[in-house]
Amino acid sequence: MAIDPQKISPTELVRLLNSTPLGMVTSVAKMHRQMNSAGLRIGDGRTIHLVRYVAWMAIEREKPKSPKLSVREARARDLAAKNAARKESQDIGEIPPVENPERREKVCKDFRKFCETYFPDIFYLPWSDDHLRVIERIETAVVHGGLFAFAMPRGSGKSVLSRMAALWAIITGRRRYVCLIGSAADQARNLLQGIQAVLLRPRSPLLADFPEAVHPVQALENSAHKQRGQRYRGELTFPIWTADKIVFPTIPDSPASGSVITVEGLDSNIRGQQHSTIDGQVLRPDLVLIDDPQTRESAQSLRQTANRLAILNGDVLGMAGPGSKISGLLTCTKIYAGDLADQLLDRKKNPEWQGQCTKMVYSFPADEKLWEQYAAMRSEELQAGGDGKEATEFYRSRQSEMDAGVKIAWPARYNEDEISAVQHAMNLKFRDREAFFAEYQNEPLTQQIDDTALTPEKVCQRFNGRKRCEVPISASTLTMFIDVHDAVLFYCVCAWEKEFTGYVIDYGTFPDQKRSYFSLQDAKNTLGRKYPGAGVEGAIQAGLEELVGNFLGKTWQRSGGGVVRIEKMLVDMGYKPGLVANVKHKAGGTAMVLSKGMGIRAGGRPMTAYRRHPGEVHGHNWYFPNVSKSSEFAHVAFDANYWKSFLHARLTVAPGDAGALTLFGKTPSEHALFANHIAASETWVLTHGQGRDVQEWKPSPSRPDNHWFDCLVGCAVAASISGIALPGMEAKPKRPRKKYTQEDFLRR
Repeated sequence: MAIDPQKISPTELVRLLNSTPLGMVTSVAKMHRQMNSAGLRIGDGRTIHLVRYVAWMAIEREKPKSPKLSVREARARDLAAKNAARKESQDIGEIPPVENPERREKVCKDFRKFCETYFPDIFYLPWSDDHLRVIERIETAVVHGGLFAFAMPRGSGKSVLSRMAALWAIITGRRRYVCLIGSAADQARNLLQGIQAVLLRPRSPLLADFPEAVHPVQALENSAHKQRGQRYRGELTFPIWTADKIVFPTIPDSPASGSVITVEGLDSNIRGQQHSTIDGQVLRPDLVLIDDPQTRESAQSLRQTANRLAILNGDVLGMAGPGSKISGLLTCTKIYAGDLADQLLDRKKNPEWQGQCTKMVYSFPADEKLWEQYAAMRSEELQAGGDGKEATEFYRSRQSEMDAGVKIAWPARYNEDEISAVQHAMNLKFRDREAFFAEYQNEPLTQQIDDTALTPEKVCQRFNGRKRCEVPISASTLTMFIDVHDAVLFYCVCAWEKEFTGYVIDYGTFPDQKRSYFSLQDAKNTLGRKYPGAGVEGAIQAGLEELVGNFLGKTWQRSGGGVVRIEKMLVDMGYKPGLVANVKHKAGGTAMVLSKGMGIRAGGRPMTAYRRHPGEVHGHNWYFPNVSKSSEFAHVAFDANYWKSFLHARLTVAPGDAGALTLFGKTPSEHALFANHIAASETWVLTHGQGRDVQEWKPSPSRPDNHWFDCLVGCAVAASISGIALPGMEAKPKRPRKKYTQEDFLRR
């Protein structure tokens, strides 16, 4: 059969080529690959033109061949191709255009419209007048700055409003760094998760109107892995998307570019918050949103309340850094009278927070008897397994009478099985009256229950009506303590009865500041001014000599006649031991004693377990070390943690009972600064170690002056050295009774 050289099938051509003396030179598979490579240049796709095929093969043979790559070069080329492909896949593409510029412009200027436009499923009920006032204050704080604390009934949406305020502040470019703070870190993370959830909503109006901020975030697909390489137009965007922090992708012309939202717990270390941007800027928080900064446990404790208040007014408000003023929004609900929320909302105590308190009910129904009938009916129905429908019908039939006199804050707030917001509020009140007034009315009926904690107000109330410097006739011992500083000397004098009933009869500074309120830092009348020309140490020594001489030589009048002198005067040697020792040497006698406080922790060995060396004198958590063979000065060392707790206990004993400590004077106002030193300067934490519990004292976060506190503690130690003791304080342990055996009796 003749072969047409212009139309040869691939199989026929293979047979023809393999029929030469060369043997097999090609295959059908190879022929098909060549046909695919040459295309229609060698045939019509099904058959092959022999002459064209030979010509194509000759051309291909003459083409220069690419050099063979080494393994390393091949891998490098492959890696480059993969990197290019990965970068292309990481690029988020072009930012979609703004869908509705007019709508965007309106919501940028109006926080209320922002909430209504983009989150109608969250804010689905009509606003109350209280909501509108709060929204206006939030907008002012975000746009113009300031501090705003507001309490709303539980369930009013205050936390959601705070989250939306953070988002509004960031995506409109009004704030660069927002810090969300909760009572604990977990609560704060919940705030951030709420923001992350609304940012990830697909096809949302927020995405449509703010694509430059939301589109790059959604491109992360809630994956922390994708944040590492995200690109826009080939450039990295450097986003951060974690449970604790959001950094918005760096997008040119985006108001939110590089902005930060972080979370912190009030119980964590919130100092030093900052973020460095890719262009080298260091951002510090310029807006803090604090949501319910107290727990039920902390609200019960006066000590924890004071600690958290100090953190808010100190650490939180200082987050913006030197020379910058931070804006803040704080949402809270009162739990107990006097708790953190109660104090923050009190404009007299904390005017800078501009507190505003709202309620669920502003005036209650006039007809209480009808509501009592309703409550009894509903309670019986629920106890019988019903759902309260009969009581609801009773209310429906008499609604106009039962609603008379009511002023409700949010008429739209009630449940599906209720008729009105009035019924809803009364149901909450009947369910738990205390919880209703605390959490829905912000008028807690219950006081904080931590009765052992001291407050400045409690200390001020412990005045006994006696004149200053008057010694009660029942007091047998006078003690004094001096706290040494460069600028002034703080001192306190106490009179004591045998069972540690004490009286603060005098306290002050040397030189006298002649002011009701001052601090060591702003003292005007200093030792340096009193002794011009003397150096720092010379002025201290001169002041100590004059103060010690005046008080050791002074006689104190008893209320029933007679005079007494100071028996023991302790002077703090921690700052200038050699200088204090010089004053002691010059004063002579045994009344003046150098002292050193030791903060013995739970893990340390208590003084009661100290080994007693020759020449030492040991007392109740104090001792005189044997310093004859050392370079130290003779002094008394005492356990400061123990004696601070002991002193606070004296101030919680009811006046008139044995062991109580009271202050001279007839009005509480004269001891305001002294009381702050005693009750607000230091806090304690209960620790456990070596089989014992110890209250470890440390300065409060705001670090107010504690010098009179140290003086009062020193007076108590001096009293113990002088023989003053509580009943049983100095009791010696009994020897264990020997157990006799039968053999002991047989030996007799």
